[in-house]
Amino acid sequence: MSTPALASSAYQTAARLMQQAAGQEPPKVNAPDFGAMVQTAVEGVVDKGRDMDAKAIGLMEGRMDVVDVVTAIAETETALETMVTVRDKVIAAYEEIMRMQI
Repeated sequence: MSTPALASSAYQTAARLMQQAAGQEPPKVNAPDFGAMVQTAVEGVVDKGRDMDAKAIGLMEGRMDVVDVVTAIAETETALETMVTVRDKVIAAYEEIMRMQI
């Protein structure tokens, strides 16, 4: 999520909470669906993995260049590392929320 979108989402959440505290009905917000965002990201990583597999097979068959295969491997590795980092951040945020006193 980009910084402006994150800031907008935070602002809308704060406004909704203020209205709830004042006893007003919060306006409908078209917030992005977190599950859909995760699904899209995972599908992107899987697609990169499939592309890398196809290029590696093409290299073994003599149809692909080594540079293309190495580039595909690097892109897949970067996408997977990014996904793992996001997962770690989500888990850390969840653990922090669970430690909060109510």
